[in-house]
Amino acid sequence: MTDSFAAGRAGSPMADSFAGRGIIVTGAAQGIGAAIAEYFVAREARVILMDLDADLAAATAAGLGENARAVGGDVSRRADVQRAVTACREHAGQVDVMVAHAGIADVRPLLDVTDEQWQRIFDVNVNGVFLCAQEAGRAMRHSGGGTIVVTASTNAVQVEENLVGYSASKGAVVTFVRAAALDLARHGIRINAVAPGVVNTRIARWVIEDPVLGPEYLKKIPLSRFAEPVDVARVVGFLAGPDSAYITGQTIVLDGGQTLGIPLEGVEVELPGQTRDPP
Repeated sequence: MTDSFAAGRAGSPMADSFAGRGIIVTGAAQGIGAAIAEYFVAREARVILMDLDADLAAATAAGLGENARAVGGDVSRRADVQRAVTACREHAGQVDVMVAHAGIADVRPLLDVTDEQWQRIFDVNVNGVFLCAQEAGRAMRHSGGGTIVVTASTNAVQVEENLVGYSASKGAVVTFVRAAALDLARHGIRINAVAPGVVNTRIARWVIEDPVLGPEYLKKIPLSRFAEPVDVARVVGFLAGPDSAYITGQTIVLDGGQTLGIPLEGVEVELPGQTRDPP
């Protein structure tokens, strides 16, 4: 277990709050999803890693130890989500946290998007979130409540060229979380979202590792670095835990300040009335 996660293991209220809890993480075979699963396992939770790549999910779970188990499945299929919920009940006794992280993107211009490509993005990114929230919510309703955390994206508020389907689906997710929070509150269930910017994972390395594009992109991020999977995992942990007990229906943006505005990097700007220091 990495040091960044192990710090929460022993004795802290946050660590104790997850010990023995039943948690499902979708899209958990690698990248951000795997980091989220590791975060909870390090805090002694009993975690189900659900992923379309069943073999990779099983390998990831095996590396995390006996508190992690894998379930292969597609979040856009209700029966697969139900299997993950059943597996969590068998593993931990109940479902306490659902992290609906699984999502896909398809990079192409609007005029080239086919019906099938558009539908698949919404099946996974929107219908998958709906199914995970509903099936977990039904289980939580009978066990006194729980928390749901959904992965949205900064594309919900700051769109990018050639990502119309992805951006539209993540905008839908943000609205879904707000509406679902109203319905679920009476059952003691909270639901929130995280909206990451560019994260250092396999699918983003074509940007991060490009010798020209990477540095240019960093100029748009005030904190001057790309996110790491652990950055997302920590915010998910906060939203799933007791320190956020009075927060529901919200989306937390973690992008190093990218969507705040346009940094004037290297630009000399003299404001009206400003006195310049002598050289």
